[in-house]
Amino acid sequence: MKKTFPLQIDGKDDARVRDKIRQEINNSVRRARAKKLPEGFDSVEFACRVGASAANAEARGFKEIGAEIDRIAGTGATEVYVEITAEPVARKFRR
Repeated sequence: MKKTFPLQIDGKDDARVRDKIRQEINNSVRRARAKKLPEGFDSVEFACRVGASAANAEARGFKEIGAEIDRIAGTGATEVYVEITAEPVARKFRR
C-alpha cells in the first residue's frame, strides 16, 4: 500500500481523521496477512515508510506508524504519506 492521506477534512475532527487513517492501515495489513504465502515461507513482515511526503518518508517499524502520524500532524502538515510493503519470510527455528 502506497498512499497519501489528508490530515484535515472539512467538518471532521483531526483526531478522528487520524483514527480513520490507522483503521485503513490496519485493514490493509489484515488483508496482506490473510493472503496465501508462497511455498517455503511461513510468515509476513512489513517494510514501512512514513513521512509528510513521499520524498522525505523515512523507514519505521510497523508499531511506530501511529505515533509517527501523530508527530507529523503536530508539525502542521496537511497530509501524510504511508508506504507498507508485505514481504514473505521464512522463520528460523532454534534447536
